[in-house]
Amino acid sequence: MKLIWTLDVPVEPVWTALMQCAADYACVCEGISRPCAAAVRLCDDAAIRELNAAHRGIDRSTDVLSFPLMDYAPGQTAGTCGNALAEIYDDEVNACMLGDLVISTGHVTAQAEEYGHSVQREAAYLLVHGLCHLFGYDHIDPEDQRRMRAMEEKILGGIGITRDGDGTVSDETLRALARSARERSYSPYSRYAVGAALLCADGRVFQGCNVENASYGATMCAERTAVFKAVSEGEAEFTAIAIAAQGSAPWPCGLCRQVLNEFAPDIRVLITWEGGDDEAPLSALLPHGFGPKDLL
Repeated sequence: MKLIWTLDVPVEPVWTALMQCAADYACVCEGISRPCAAAVRLCDDAAIRELNAAHRGIDRSTDVLSFPLMDYAPGQTAGTCGNALAEIYDDEVNACMLGDLVISTGHVTAQAEEYGHSVQREAAYLLVHGLCHLFGYDHIDPEDQRRMRAMEEKILGGIGITRDGDGTVSDETLRALARSARERSYSPYSRYAVGAALLCADGRVFQGCNVENASYGATMCAERTAVFKAVSEGEAEFTAIAIAAQGSAPWPCGLCRQVLNEFAPDIRVLITWEGGDDEAPLSALLPHGFGPKDLL
């Protein structure tokens, strides 16, 4: 999911990293196949109080406000309205614009202290709560509340936000994100769609898919797409990468092994395809690899 950030107040990068990971996995859990986006504003208590008074008639600050752009039929959510989502497709962001979220950083800090967990965990929870509203969930009556809470827990549990954890992406989640990325593959020549999900040391996940080219030689593999996206955003420490395909085991090609070795010689490589799952350390896939250490 594309998050369009407005940061009225400075926040630690670990906040936005975990929030982005939560948003990506939220789309997986909801079963949304179309590219989606949401505008996320992080502000102070005074700003969210003003919005709360203007839009809800409640003159006090709150933790999160959601402004969905989609009108869902009773009992329907974004995952069951794939065709209807096309109505909110925004050409400027190349995605279905689900709506806006406003989150108070003051409430994030205060509630994290109250509940005894990290601020990034609270920020991720509030983002997920807001996204569920954008997906069409609500908590007006007990049954709706139960349904929404179950989805929140599914999303948060997948990225390690539990009562005992503050954010560790599971192998299952990483593979699911790779399968999601595969859906965006541009592979008209080989017809071999591949997706990748690269886990950074700070918990952020970058997705990539293979992008083929009529010249063949200009084709980019999913693994390298994910790595280059991460590096271009200032990330260069990686702990695991998941790679997904369908017909056969998608072990990375030689070029991708070399690129991964540049940054993470000990990275765990997870694969998933119709035949099952497997994993191996990069050192086993590229023994005696040549990297930066050899140029010292």
